[in-house]
Amino acid sequence: METLKHECGVAMIRLLRPLEYYQQKYGTWMYGLNKLYLLMEKQHNRGQEAAGLACVKLKANPGEEYMFRERGLGTGAITEIFDTVHSYFRDLTPEQMADAAYAEAVLPFAGELYMGHLRYSTTGKSGLSYVHPFLRRNNWRAKNLALCGNFNLTNVDEIFADITAAGQHPRKYADTYIMLEQVGHRLDREVERIYVQCKDEGLEGMDITHAIERRIDMANVLRTSSAKWDGGYVICGVTGSGESFAVRDPWGIRTAFWYADDEIIVLASERPVIQTVLNVKADDINELQPGQSLLIDKAGAMRLAQINEPRGYAPCSFERIYFSRGSDADIYRERKMLGRKLVAPILDKVGGDLAHTVFSFIPNTAEVAFCGMMEGLNEHLNQHKVRMIESLGHAPAHDELERILSLRVRSEKVAIKDIKLRTFIAEGNTRNDLAAHVYDITYGSLVPGQDNLVIIDDSIVRGTTLRQSIIGILDRLGPRKIVIVSSSPQVRYPDYYGIDMSSMEQFIAFRAAMALLSDSGMTAIAAEACRKARAMLAGTLPMANCVKDIYAPFTDDEISAKIVELLTPRGTRAEVEIVYQTIAGLHESCPGHRGDWYFSGDYPTPGGVRMANRSLIDYCEHEGIG
Repeated sequence: METLKHECGVAMIRLLRPLEYYQQKYGTWMYGLNKLYLLMEKQHNRGQEAAGLACVKLKANPGEEYMFRERGLGTGAITEIFDTVHSYFRDLTPEQMADAAYAEAVLPFAGELYMGHLRYSTTGKSGLSYVHPFLRRNNWRAKNLALCGNFNLTNVDEIFADITAAGQHPRKYADTYIMLEQVGHRLDREVERIYVQCKDEGLEGMDITHAIERRIDMANVLRTSSAKWDGGYVICGVTGSGESFAVRDPWGIRTAFWYADDEIIVLASERPVIQTVLNVKADDINELQPGQSLLIDKAGAMRLAQINEPRGYAPCSFERIYFSRGSDADIYRERKMLGRKLVAPILDKVGGDLAHTVFSFIPNTAEVAFCGMMEGLNEHLNQHKVRMIESLGHAPAHDELERILSLRVRSEKVAIKDIKLRTFIAEGNTRNDLAAHVYDITYGSLVPGQDNLVIIDDSIVRGTTLRQSIIGILDRLGPRKIVIVSSSPQVRYPDYYGIDMSSMEQFIAFRAAMALLSDSGMTAIAAEACRKARAMLAGTLPMANCVKDIYAPFTDDEISAKIVELLTPRGTRAEVEIVYQTIAGLHESCPGHRGDWYFSGDYPTPGGVRMANRSLIDYCEHEGIG
């Protein structure tokens, strides 16, 4: 219902055979380029603000370009950048296009190493200069570096201070630029270390260059540059000499998957993308582990290296609930289980009256959870039918059996995504009026005054669309009661690892808790939490998440009830209630992804706790609290 800007997407390809091989086997030397396009297009859900790609030629001669990059802005950026790349080939004859040796020698983007990126900004910074891959140039081929990632660092200030203290001068105060300079600096040192070795061995000229490119160890570079990174990340990089790598954060917050055979090595942010593009089985695809790096040298030899020791295991559960493609077998099963887990509280809200309740979902991301919910409801109804039949005795009449067996769980497509809200309509009242029409309803889908309406969504973060559109338009159907169901728990805390949720006031759960404090005359609790947060940032108290103090006086049900009060438009005739997933239900449904800090406040890294306290202070100062 509420679109979240979230994790970016990465894709990396290393071809292991000469381009002639792919021309002969697949009919095109552009095999790698085509696969990159598909990997990026299949991950379009992960980034619709910008896209970029980089390519490295492994056999370029001195004086020939060997590293290429193309970037674009907007939702059509993938098409734009690949159109630009293909524009270099449009004037070629069919014979030239079929000549892999010619392509490798002459054409840009005809290489063996590719890297792609899809961007969603979580920092508010925009423009082509912020679009990945980022590029660091040097006359030494091994010192050239292109970097992209799915990440957000929480300690940019600390890292910026470190690198400026070492004498560096980053061009921009942004985590991507800072990471580029860190990795680039350590890459420079690694190359210079090997250069000294080579000189001591008596090597000269291009022999030194070739020796450096054979001996360079990106594991050394990554260990020395990433040791202080606090946050969630998958960082990918390629060097001008043909080294490539991907490294995952030691908490396992962000995800990456890889596949390798004797023709190709591929890495992407999601598993089913690789399955589809390469037509391989899920069991053949590996997950990059926390703190681990996938390293491929110039010769194409791949190895895994533990760069940073794992520091707990907290992969992002929102990946499973919302962000990743639902075509992954495990994610599909988990989303269905999230729906099943809600059956009991839903039945409680409608008093068990299935005969007078219609079930539906908010299109389109909640559809799988809806399927799981319906399965659970049907199981409940079947058990009820069995008990009814058993109560009839051993010789039930035909019409009695028919009446029982005809009972159904009623489902309808009640809500329809009708139009896309256009951002150029910026004036407040006009914009709100348009927002009210983003969804439409199917008239006649329930009996007015008699039926309850239960409608499931995957998450409720801000509640804006519920208040401005959904509840009001559903009320036109005349339901006796509207039950809004969230397949995820209450989102209470900001995210600082890549999701566009970073300030307290945007969360409807936080606003509800603050309203309850005000109603109860307990705003001093917020003032005291703010005071403690300031002391913690100053170092006079041990660091802890002070935002938890805001929620502590109230039960989940009390906060849910206040959320309903805040979100229900004036004049709504139906009774409105809300059902949230429990954190226990989330963990049971998604046992392998226990990162739940936006629900629980249990941040996996120190930087997350520090930034949550900073956000609380900012809120209280803005509101004049404490």
